[in-house]
Amino acid sequence: MKATELLSTLPSGWRTVPLKAACYYTVSNVDKHSIEDEIPVRLCNYTDVYKNDRVSPELELMVATATEDEIEKFHLEVGDVVITKDSESWDDIGIPAYVEATAEDFICGYHLAFMRPNSGLLEGRFLFRCVQSRPVALQLELEATGVTRYGLPKGAIGNALIPLPSLETQRLIADYLDRETARIDALVAEKEKMLALLEEKRAALISRAVTRGLDPNAPLKPSGLDWLGDIPKHWTVERAKNLFSVRDQRSESGLEELLTVSHITGVTPRSEKDVYMFQADDKAGYKLCYPGDLVINTLWGWMGAMGISSLEGIVSPDYHVYTSKGLLLPEFVELLCRSKPFVAEVNRWSKGVWSSRLRLYPENFFEMRLPVPPHDDQRNIIAAVEESQHKTKELAGVMQQSISLAKERRAALITAAVTGQISVEEMAA
Repeated sequence: MKATELLSTLPSGWRTVPLKAACYYTVSNVDKHSIEDEIPVRLCNYTDVYKNDRVSPELELMVATATEDEIEKFHLEVGDVVITKDSESWDDIGIPAYVEATAEDFICGYHLAFMRPNSGLLEGRFLFRCVQSRPVALQLELEATGVTRYGLPKGAIGNALIPLPSLETQRLIADYLDRETARIDALVAEKEKMLALLEEKRAALISRAVTRGLDPNAPLKPSGLDWLGDIPKHWTVERAKNLFSVRDQRSESGLEELLTVSHITGVTPRSEKDVYMFQADDKAGYKLCYPGDLVINTLWGWMGAMGISSLEGIVSPDYHVYTSKGLLLPEFVELLCRSKPFVAEVNRWSKGVWSSRLRLYPENFFEMRLPVPPHDDQRNIIAAVEESQHKTKELAGVMQQSISLAKERRAALITAAVTGQISVEEMAA
């Protein structure tokens, strides 16, 4: 169905008009640079609009400069609607935000356009909801041009058709949607908070299990390490050099599967990641990696980019690959890599002038002291964490589905309201 067909069954007395007939609109060219002799301004940028339904000078805005002409032309006023004009994805085009407050130096930035409703004809809050609705959003998405980066032509904004009831009805719809979307947003926020608590619980379980074990009544002894604290009496502590050795085997062809390491997912195929960083055409000389190997991203190990590989493949020559000498099971090491105390200790042993340039080299890693439970304890810990994570994953999946349904209902409600599918009586109730 064409976008305009979605507007073909409006209530009696409603009109369909091109946006340019109901408001002023323009595309900003104010960039993020600060230039001497220009006037300091606060820029409303792409991410400000993309992440917020409402924008104002109260947000943490970027400071830049603009000319007097630019300030006059692109100054944002209460009631304006700002939209994303350029993006790497066509479905991120036309995302709107409503301007709820302003200041003299509050300016619309680059990659954005804004619309200013004609007084007496169009209510800004109603226009905001129109652009959120599927019939209008789809028109803007379809007009976006590009291959790897998409842009919305200025003319396409003005030609987009919007529903236009009376001002009284527009305000009624805007008030209704403000109330109802606030309720849905509050529900979503609560569920997202619960998801965050589940993740905290998962992380806490892992951290405790790999440093204290599963038995809360087990006799303890000092480990001698600040990061580890007391450990079960029957555990030992060993230097990493007694637990691991360096694997420095190199690929001759570079044709093996390329693996990458992150602090979120551990070791995974590069093909599964949306990564746009440069890749060498010839990967001969990359380091070989086998299932059970510990791989540490030298650049980002300090923030947890390490883990056990379950795959055979190759990794960047800048990574370090280690093989276990058998005292620690690979699955236990993976849990250790996901524990916050261990990541903090890796950070401490990483070397560099700035925190963002820390590196963990083998000579530093080998000086680290790690807990070594008996294999039976390690297996029990692995099994207990696995069972807990399975339950957590199921619960998180239910919550994620509930959040998705709430967001779908929100979008459908907006579309129904701005196209007159909800009665005035129901909205006023």
